[in-house]
Amino acid sequence: MNPQHWPLYGLRLRTPRLELRLPDLELLDDLASVAADGVHLRADMPFTVPWTDASPAERGRAVFQHVLATVANWSVRDWALSLAVLHEGKVVGRQDVMAKDFAVTGEVGTGSWLGLAHQGQGIGTEMRAAALHLAFAGLGARTAVSAAMTDNPRSLGVSRRLGYLPDGLEVAAVRGAPVTLQRLRLDRARWEAYRAVEVTVEGLDDCRKEFGA
Repeated sequence: MNPQHWPLYGLRLRTPRLELRLPDLELLDDLASVAADGVHLRADMPFTVPWTDASPAERGRAVFQHVLATVANWSVRDWALSLAVLHEGKVVGRQDVMAKDFAVTGEVGTGSWLGLAHQGQGIGTEMRAAALHLAFAGLGARTAVSAAMTDNPRSLGVSRRLGYLPDGLEVAAVRGAPVTLQRLRLDRARWEAYRAVEVTVEGLDDCRKEFGA
């Protein structure tokens, strides 16, 4: 597609195994199908918004609509970049990078999920590393934050391997019950010290202003 009017469609992040990009309609349909097939066991709920409690068809539709909404609602002061993650040419999950008033705060947040069939292969670490490279090397971020439930060792393990430090606890209501989240923070110095994944970025110059960078 020609990204003339929305240059973010031309942005590409590449690691040794992965490509991350804003999905066009065809890739978005594939991404929705990955969500419909499942991203965690039924008994678990790793998200503070339990969108995965829906039926497979409803999950797929929710993902499709959500990603389109991130484009429609984008502003320089409040943006969410929702990238499809491709492994060997196939969509395997989603990696988000988001910020509010980035030009002032220099801070981004991240969120992600992987299809069940693609977990346990180190893909989660690699795709977050790509997002952090975009933030720090590409956009000049000063800090990156994340959070995970204290009983979610996989997500916490990804953060630990990438250099995040604990940044306090918070309580959220999920499925009508309290859950405890571990907040995490990564500054530029620790990102530099822990970066171990080679990442290249293509197409950023054409859309840098959209981030408030």
